[in-house]
Amino acid sequence: MTFKADGQLSQTGLNFDFSVPAKAAAAFVPGESDLLDKASEVLTLEAESILAVRDRLSEEFEKAIILLLECPGKVVVTGMGKSGHIGTKIAATLASTGTPAFFVHPAELRHGDFGMLEERDIVVALSSSGETQEIKQVLDPIKRLGLKLISLTGNLDSSLAKASDVVIDVGVEREACPLNLAPTSSTTVALAMGDAIALVLMQQKGFQKEDFARSHPGGNLGKQLMSVSDVMRSGIQVPTVGLGADHGAILTEIDKKKCGFTTVVDDEGRLHGVITDGDLRRSLLKFGQDVFSKTAQDLMTKNPKTISSDCLAVAALKQMEKHSIADLLILDEQGRPIGLIDLKDLLKAGII
Repeated sequence: MTFKADGQLSQTGLNFDFSVPAKAAAAFVPGESDLLDKASEVLTLEAESILAVRDRLSEEFEKAIILLLECPGKVVVTGMGKSGHIGTKIAATLASTGTPAFFVHPAELRHGDFGMLEERDIVVALSSSGETQEIKQVLDPIKRLGLKLISLTGNLDSSLAKASDVVIDVGVEREACPLNLAPTSSTTVALAMGDAIALVLMQQKGFQKEDFARSHPGGNLGKQLMSVSDVMRSGIQVPTVGLGADHGAILTEIDKKKCGFTTVVDDEGRLHGVITDGDLRRSLLKFGQDVFSKTAQDLMTKNPKTISSDCLAVAALKQMEKHSIADLLILDEQGRPIGLIDLKDLLKAGII
């Protein structure tokens, strides 16, 4: 296999021309072409198509949201070709924002994957024409299973639309393709409508950052959405002494738990203060030999910084930076220490 000087690839006597025609190459002259104008035209056409569909939103969209909110099962998205690629993304967006969903290719549905569907599921089908053969072939089986069908189509008189319980109009006046052939504006509109459905559902379900974090445990996004409860140490890992603990007991607890401090609690387990290594050094300078007769109540620092377990871990980091501290305590509703978090925990979790 060899490349010829004229841009052709030769292999076993066959020639493949990869050279750019002279006329086309001449158009790519920096500063002398209208490439940016052409790109702007594409983006404008697609943006206008989205706005046009927005202006045609109707009660069909509301019906779709109600059906999806009441769905006790999963949302099964299907579509062929470019619509299938858009459907895959819509299913992923639904799943990550609180609506269980997955994508199934219509041809695979006809060859065994209907077994994955249950009567309590809802099917969302995408087809710009509404007459895609592979989609038409799954309409009867969907109905026989008693499944509700929501369609996203640009043809409201199509076979798909007529078989659907809810029809959402995603039609476009023309594609952004200069030949008006390649699915461009139509796929952009379908994707945007899928986002609208997913995000309206997300808001209606009260889906929060913490829920999003559970759906995205990996990567930087997951780390940024980890909660304090995901990172904190708890139980016997939290150093604790009573108000009446003597100097020896305090030292033993700090050394045993290796946190550089201990909490000080009353008989009910409620937090009253903390004693750090630094507090012990300063108390020795202040009291001299008398320090060994002092109790935890005499040596503690009151009102230590705390944070709720359901706060984001990044919020804990910001609080530590703000107050120039390395540890935060987590309390329950009765004010009892149930956990702690420090810079090492945040580092290990990848927050830092």
